[in-house]
Amino acid sequence: MNNLSLYGWNNTLFEQKQSSQFNNFTHGRVSVVHRTCYEVISEEGLFQCELTGNMLYGKSPEEYPCTGDWVIFQPIDQDKGIIFDILPRSKALYRKKNGTVFGRQAIAVHVDKAFIVQSLDDNFNVRRLERFMVQILDEGIIPVLILTKADLGFDEAYVSDSLKHLSEKMDVFVTSIHSPEKIDALRLYINQGETIVFTGSSGVGKSTLINALCKKDILDTSYISESTGKGRHTSTRREMVLLDHCGVLIDTPGVREFGITSGNTDTLSSVLNISDLEGACHFIDCTHTNEPGCAVLEAVNNGTLEESVYKSYLKLRNESWHFSASEHEKRKKERSFAKSVRFFKDEKDQLEKGQ
Repeated sequence: MNNLSLYGWNNTLFEQKQSSQFNNFTHGRVSVVHRTCYEVISEEGLFQCELTGNMLYGKSPEEYPCTGDWVIFQPIDQDKGIIFDILPRSKALYRKKNGTVFGRQAIAVHVDKAFIVQSLDDNFNVRRLERFMVQILDEGIIPVLILTKADLGFDEAYVSDSLKHLSEKMDVFVTSIHSPEKIDALRLYINQGETIVFTGSSGVGKSTLINALCKKDILDTSYISESTGKGRHTSTRREMVLLDHCGVLIDTPGVREFGITSGNTDTLSSVLNISDLEGACHFIDCTHTNEPGCAVLEAVNNGTLEESVYKSYLKLRNESWHFSASEHEKRKKERSFAKSVRFFKDEKDQLEKGQ
């Protein structure tokens, strides 16, 4: 018997279930997504579930269950079931679909904290960290930076200086699996019933860190190369594990690119300390590029705002605008297509009535 409150089940989710036409069925949380089925944790145990035909063909792939989703299903065997409904999502971490201009993919759902994992070697990249933070904060998720492999040695002054514009917006943990006290401090930071998603590039030690937190080998890990000191990519899917008497941890495959899918430039301005300056600009609609009386440009010129942070802001803002415009155009085409379908259907009905 599983205690689903440890997995994040609460009164809000219970009330949402009561609004479903399938509220008499069993509920559970998706722990792993396979190509054609879903592993769902319920009070009665673990079930291998498939979607109903209505869900499979009536929803787009972006609407299919994701790791962390709460679903309503009907058991049809000792360990098998059929998913009939998905409870409304909240605090979903998205990334832009690879190879697309628009479209986004959910990485994990119902997330309380996102552990952005970077290793203290060549992987450390503050520009990549800014991208993650914009996505995470825009969904109301708490960002936390986890710096791994501290035992390899690193330039503390460089790391501290690189993070000075971000460190006030998130907690930072410097860890090493060879320092149990650092792992213990991180474990105490995770509250009962919380959902934590681990995200970052390949080889930074996400799976190794989760195993250390759980004090047992739950997830597969790979060797560390003696020539590069880096781990080989291991995780190939998003997978949920329960930290004993504590929270839920979701491991994710390493990502090389993390495209912005948020059109909310206010979050971006806040992350990169632009919002405090914007109010002092001469023009309300200032783009902070070449306008006279721009407080942002003045801050760059006098050194108050680092030029590297400013350039990152412009790059991410342009990416956000481009994604939003593409998404708007996509929806416009979908509405036009749906309107055409209705028109031809009405024409067909009229012709059939006239026969």
